Amino acid sequence: MRDIRVSQGIPQGQLADMAHMTKSYMSEIEAGKKNLTLRSTAKIADCLGVTLEELFRGV
Repeated sequence: MRDIRVSQGIPQGQLADMAHMTKSYMSEIEAGKKNLTLRSTAKIADCLGVTLEELFRGV
């Protein structure tokens, strides 16, 4: 997720806002400290404009 976000030039705080999450929560997600529901994962993928498959592959 982080690699996709960075490659698109999206700051972590902006992605958090787009996904209606806090920046600290997004930071913990990217650090692997939080587990996501499928719904939250799909929301982040949608915000990044990628499919769930692409998100998991890190495309």
